[in-house]
Amino acid sequence: MESVQQNSNEPRISSGIERVFAGAAIVVGVAAVSVVAYFNPVTAEFFPQCPLNQMTGLHCPGCGLTRGFHALFHGDILGALHFNLLIPAYLFIFGYLGLTLVSIVFRGRGLSTKAFNPKFIYGFLIFSLVFGVIRNFPFYPFTILAP
Repeated sequence: MESVQQNSNEPRISSGIERVFAGAAIVVGVAAVSVVAYFNPVTAEFFPQCPLNQMTGLHCPGCGLTRGFHALFHGDILGALHFNLLIPAYLFIFGYLGLTLVSIVFRGRGLSTKAFNPKFIYGFLIFSLVFGVIRNFPFYPFTILAP
């Protein structure tokens, strides 16, 4: 009997339950995007505050992302970049994740994970850490990185 081997470079076919979970993740993601787009995080009080900022007054690498995405969803690109300069990187990551989930639902396989190899992940983490440190320097030009 001949066994069929899948090419190791291709993602495996997702099971039915994985497709259901991917669909549920899409629904949750669309709901989250809708809430951020509709409600202004500056005035709405139900958005969580950054714990690091609340306890220390320091800005983490993610501070300003919710406000930045709200501005981006309303077409204010410069405002979004003012809140967090890493918005384009997060937009790429979240967009790629969203496309992968849609691909799992409709094709049964996600997009290639070659874009997120360990070098990229470690590089992004180190860059984020450095960004988080320099955005807290209390002198110009680093003060413009604070949200």
